[in-house]
Amino acid sequence: MTLDLYGTLASAPCRSVLLTAKAIGVTLNIVETVPLSEAIKSPEFIKKNPQSTIPTLDDNGLYLNESRAIMQYLCNQYSHKTDKYYPKTPKFPVIFFGQKFSPEKIKRVDQALEYLEVYVSSSGFVAGNELTIADFAVVSSLSTMEGFGHDFVKFPKVREYLEKCKRDVPGYMEINQKGVDIFVSRFGAKVKEARQDS
Repeated sequence: MTLDLYGTLASAPCRSVLLTAKAIGVTLNIVETVPLSEAIKSPEFIKKNPQSTIPTLDDNGLYLNESRAIMQYLCNQYSHKTDKYYPKTPKFPVIFFGQKFSPEKIKRVDQALEYLEVYVSSSGFVAGNELTIADFAVVSSLSTMEGFGHDFVKFPKVREYLEKCKRDVPGYMEINQKGVDIFVSRFGAKVKEARQDS
């Protein structure tokens, strides 16, 4: 069975859902849906997601939005062979983050990266010793930051972690890197301009 995912590869939250699906062997049909477009304001879409946001999952009439909830649902519903990516008894805290540009917010991003440096230094991954959906969410954001030139030089373990994810995350190049490239091509000039203004 194929599930519909309303979203776009340019969106880090959509990519984290796609990476999760790839890892557990679920096929998602991407229904290209751009944020703030007329498509998400339509009555048909609002019935699926009253918040008019992406990603939105349609599993045979069951509609879910919010990437982390979708990731958990996919693992609980379709990952019967293993709980490797979403352990049933988690032993580690999970962190997620994301910020916009400004000197103060860039400082907060670096503070989040300091925490991430500690997490991945001790265990190699965000939520333990193995790859989980937490890593799919974090690597989607980190790779977008990298695409816009965020400096990871102060965070060697984060840089190492990102390279490990590029190697080990199922579908990284075909899903995540492709989405980063799309996002950077659409918004790279604006982000560069915003960085110069800050």
